[in-house]
Amino acid sequence: MRATTLEAPADRTEPVPIPGARQPVAPRTRKRSRRRDRAPHLLALALFTAYATHSALRYHRMETRSWDLGIFEQAIRAYARLQAPVVDLKGPGTNILGDHFSPVTALIAPAYRVFPTPVTLLVVQAALFALAAIPVTRVATRLLGRAPGLAIGVAFGLSWGMQQAVDFDFHEICFAVPLIAFSLEALLCRRWRAALLWAAPLVLVKEDLGVTLAAIALVVAWRARRETSRATVYALGVAAFGLVATAVTLTVVIPAFNGSGGYDYWEKVDGGPSPFAAADVKLRTLAWLLLPTTGLLAVRSPLVLVGVPTLGWRFLSGEEHYWSTDWHYNAVLMPVLFLALVDAVATSRRSPRPWLRAYADRLPACAAAAALALTTAQPLSALTDSATYRKPPRAAAAENLLARIPDGATVESDVGPISRLAGRCRVLWVGDTRGVTPDWIALNNNSGWVEDPLAYARQLHPKATYRLSGEAGGYLLLQLVDRS
Repeated sequence: MRATTLEAPADRTEPVPIPGARQPVAPRTRKRSRRRDRAPHLLALALFTAYATHSALRYHRMETRSWDLGIFEQAIRAYARLQAPVVDLKGPGTNILGDHFSPVTALIAPAYRVFPTPVTLLVVQAALFALAAIPVTRVATRLLGRAPGLAIGVAFGLSWGMQQAVDFDFHEICFAVPLIAFSLEALLCRRWRAALLWAAPLVLVKEDLGVTLAAIALVVAWRARRETSRATVYALGVAAFGLVATAVTLTVVIPAFNGSGGYDYWEKVDGGPSPFAAADVKLRTLAWLLLPTTGLLAVRSPLVLVGVPTLGWRFLSGEEHYWSTDWHYNAVLMPVLFLALVDAVATSRRSPRPWLRAYADRLPACAAAAALALTTAQPLSALTDSATYRKPPRAAAAENLLARIPDGATVESDVGPISRLAGRCRVLWVGDTRGVTPDWIALNNNSGWVEDPLAYARQLHPKATYRLSGEAGGYLLLQLVDRS
């Protein structure tokens, strides 16, 4: 009968086990085992420190890159108050569940209630990303040995996809990364039920991840087909559940929360450019995904198919940001690629072709070396720069300016001030107040895009009168004088 678990290669210094007999464990072996068990956790702790430090310091320097941090803070702030997740940045009174279906973010609400700051979101994200390194390193160590396993863990933790996600403020996909990692770890260890259970919550992370759940379940069904028919049946059932959950979420759940009664992101796929548009960008992204991370060996594993749904909707979309290596869009692919690499290396070691065995043996170290080399041009390299740890005078001046806005005020803002205001004010996106006249207008004008602040205020709200309250650190602050 085929074995139901995969075992790590035997250490040549240990005695050969006798089948059916209980083997004594030498003290030296027990110590080595304990060190091996601690290694994934120590690596995760180091990664968490680096991720959290980078994110917190970038927030400290007022280098927020998008409005997402403000969006998620508004939603989680509402959850913390046991209210509906209304996100005014998406439009006054907008329920965020009608935009993207990500109720999993409510899990952050207790921590935010105690520490009501956007830094809480950044720290939680750092912890979740770092947590994913534990199953990746653990199963790599089990299947490949201690040194290759640690190399895979380092390559994953420092991969460009993870670093770009850490550099992108906050996004709900931080929950998906560890769920996928733990699920695929269980799959590689032939723990079929655990693999399905770890993947099931993906339907609560984001609406498209139900298809990823289905892909994981189909791989489980394929791997389990010769061992247990029950696991295969369960896996096929979970695959169907994932597809149905996605369909219901897109056509029923999100429209029920959406004021327009539909799903706003259909337009980014329907009627978009040809799938072959920007082929050079998409091929470059594929090359970055497969070459420096896995040396193309991951394509030998069926686990790589788990990443197909994510790449599929991205490349079919008409939104050019989805095609590239920027932002957070590649983070969910990193555990897929590296665990597919682990699987491919383990199977390639048994290949009759000597060159393939040699290539597979060297690839974990090469992946780690590539990740370390690329880090010099990736976001975490900023941790080696002393300027990273100092707040620029312009940022301090801008913070002092924004402090003039009283708590509870209604503010119209763009990206810069949002993260400093969303936790204590009602913040609306500039130009999208939909009839609401804000008490204040706060803008990041470092590029000089607003040449005449008062004229711009009249353009936004023709019937209201504003005065320039202050200008500092490249930021503008206007106060409402008259609503009529």
